[in-house]
Amino acid sequence: MSDWLIYSIGFVAQILFSSRLIIQWIVSEKQKRVITPTTFWTLSLVASFLLFIYGYLRQDFAIMLGQSLTYFIYIRNLQLQGEWKRFPKVVQWTLLLIPTLIIIYYFNNNKIDVDLLFKNENIPFWLLILGIVSQLIFTFRFVYQWLYSEFKKVSALPFGFWLLSLVGSLSILVYAIFRRDPVLFVGHGLGTIIYTRNLFLIKRTNAEITSK
Repeated sequence: MSDWLIYSIGFVAQILFSSRLIIQWIVSEKQKRVITPTTFWTLSLVASFLLFIYGYLRQDFAIMLGQSLTYFIYIRNLQLQGEWKRFPKVVQWTLLLIPTLIIIYYFNNNKIDVDLLFKNENIPFWLLILGIVSQLIFTFRFVYQWLYSEFKKVSALPFGFWLLSLVGSLSILVYAIFRRDPVLFVGHGLGTIIYTRNLFLIKRTNAEITSK
């Protein structure tokens, strides 16, 4: 597959990821507090699938790992918001089965070379470790968010989520610079600004509540 098509898939995914943040940011600014609109999770789900494909085409295990860990958390948040049941059954099953079927298909047809993923000559081992650690931090924010939301019985984006987002995003930016990956650089460059702003909004909201 040509490089321009591979990068196009990656950029579309990052545009969707960035769009979800911009929408969430605008809604939160209007409400003067952090809000989690349903659109945030819908765009996350579509973008995650596309970025997983991009990671495979780029033979970048760090990207694939990050997306595979968060895909079903996006679906769970749509369930908590009561929006998942509004999806047609065909769409629900398609979204649930596609990631699994892709992995089974490629493994059965010997199209995934695990050794190649971990020993890509274009990615030094130390850089691969940095990428994986960065993705794990960035991914753990959704594990934290999921556990928090399950405990509260409502889909929410708490302070810890945005803090982990900022730390993970900055780490991925370093990875993107060494990897010379414009898709990751553009996507996370905007994200760090919005993550910082949401941290500020939460701190301001908590300060107002405390002062009352």
